[in-house]
Amino acid sequence: MQNKVKYQSLILISNGLTRLLGNIVKILSYPFHFVFPKKRFTIPKFSPAKCQSKTINKINKTIWQTNYSNKVTLPIYCNYLFNRLMSLSYDYRYVSTEERLEYIKANADERVVKAYSQLTDGAAQADFWRVFVLYSEGGVYMDIDGQLVWSLSSIIHPDDTEVVITRRDKYTNFFLASEKGNPFLKRTLDIIVDNIEAKRIDGGVFYLTGPVTLNQALQDQQVNSRIDKLTCSQGTFSNEYFQYIDKKYGKWIHKKNEELLK
Repeated sequence: MQNKVKYQSLILISNGLTRLLGNIVKILSYPFHFVFPKKRFTIPKFSPAKCQSKTINKINKTIWQTNYSNKVTLPIYCNYLFNRLMSLSYDYRYVSTEERLEYIKANADERVVKAYSQLTDGAAQADFWRVFVLYSEGGVYMDIDGQLVWSLSSIIHPDDTEVVITRRDKYTNFFLASEKGNPFLKRTLDIIVDNIEAKRIDGGVFYLTGPVTLNQALQDQQVNSRIDKLTCSQGTFSNEYFQYIDKKYGKWIHKKNEELLK
């Protein structure tokens, strides 16, 4: 127990130092993008593992991310580079808005495709897609502004079938890791599809496709969970301005509920 406390304390210290680094990056990025307003950095669509591991995990060693564009600002790119440093034994895949739809059309049944096609908001589409791709392929999903606080190979163990994070005693979905075909992902997807079909838009994206659906699917379920501070943080290197610099008011919080569905 004492060793565990020390280990967790080390992670928290590392997380604090990374936040300091992230804040420095953000501060320096304001003058950088003032001087170079059109400068963007490209996140690759595929980045293979830098270190091959002989360890076989139940959770596929692939990181999935999506965004409205892979041409990003300096803070988002630094965030990507930091995550790659923390996940050297994992492949990385970026999927665009257009590729998300193509993937779902190629791998889902008509009902799921129809439900996804009704979504108009990028964040809601990403909520839907992350659950679907992890159920279909397995692996690790992180939001584009998510930042690993420790080595991913130390966070996910070979026998883990899922790693879900909690924030303020609630499950959140900006980081999700799971083996292929995990039942809790199917339950989450079913809830999302049902919400779309029933046009349950009153609670916005958060309730329609977001973390609320995950919490509903995991109600009374036993899953492998960790707190966010020991797993993955959000907004360390970036903020809304840098993430949506080319898509002002693109964040889901600016979307009116009545605009969420076609």
